[in-house]
Amino acid sequence: MNARAEPTFVIVPGLRDHVEDHWQTLLAARLARVATVPRLGKDVLPLAAWVEALDRTVRAAAGPVFLVAHSAGVMITVHWALGAGIRIGGALLATPPDLVTPMPEGYPSLDVLAAHGWLPTPRQPLPFPAIVVASTNDPLARFERVKALAADWQARLVNVGAVGHLNPASGHGEWPVALELLRELGAPVADAVAVR
Repeated sequence: MNARAEPTFVIVPGLRDHVEDHWQTLLAARLARVATVPRLGKDVLPLAAWVEALDRTVRAAAGPVFLVAHSAGVMITVHWALGAGIRIGGALLATPPDLVTPMPEGYPSLDVLAAHGWLPTPRQPLPFPAIVVASTNDPLARFERVKALAADWQARLVNVGAVGHLNPASGHGEWPVALELLRELGAPVADAVAVR
């Protein structure tokens, strides 16, 4: 593959601080060309600031772009997608919060999120291929609600079982399934994986 066609994988993290053993961090280390949306800090709650950070990151990326979003990063992605007018190759959207289920302790309340522009959740079809990954015991979302979001977004739903919020706090670090799902979206991952 020539350098021009090599994709950039844009990592869209949630609101939490950087975690070394998070699957997004581990995945980024295996990909040849990666850009990560800057973490603005968990106390920066206006959605518009996060959407703007994603927009800047995508516009600066070279080659075809594939998004890899987790948690609140999924919501940032769907809000961005419906107004950006930028073509991307596809998006892997893992364990979005449903923003209906009350948030666990330590997370912003739904009222606070609504006041900062996170609600309502966009329900229009996404303008690119997408795969939504849902857990059956996610403390931030009920499976049936995520299933309904995936249907509205016209994304394929993947049920990964009882994996909590698919993060280190729920016992999950390395997540090789992410590579398989990116390949399904058409990303040339095999050529992008760094030799270890």
